[in-house]
Amino acid sequence: MAVSIRMRRTGGKNEVHYRVVATDSRFPRDGRFLEILGWYDPKREGTNFSFKMDRIEYWESVGAQASDTVRNLLRKARRKAA
Repeated sequence: MAVSIRMRRTGGKNEVHYRVVATDSRFPRDGRFLEILGWYDPKREGTNFSFKMDRIEYWESVGAQASDTVRNLLRKARRKAA
C-alpha cells in the first residue's frame, strides 16, 4: 500500500477548505482516508493551516509521500516552529 499525505476538499461552493489526510494513493481525492493530519483554509488571513506534526513525522517515517502542495505547507510550518 502506497500511502500519500494530501489534501481532501471540504466546504461548499466558494467556501473551500481542505483537510490534510494520510490516504492510500489509489483512493479518490475525497474518498476513504487513514487519518486526518490537519487542515488548510486558503481564504483565512494570518495563520491559515494547522498540522499534527508528530503524526506527519510518523507517516513520513513509514514511507508516506507528501503531495507538492502539502510539502510546501509543511516547509512553512517547520520554519515557523523553528
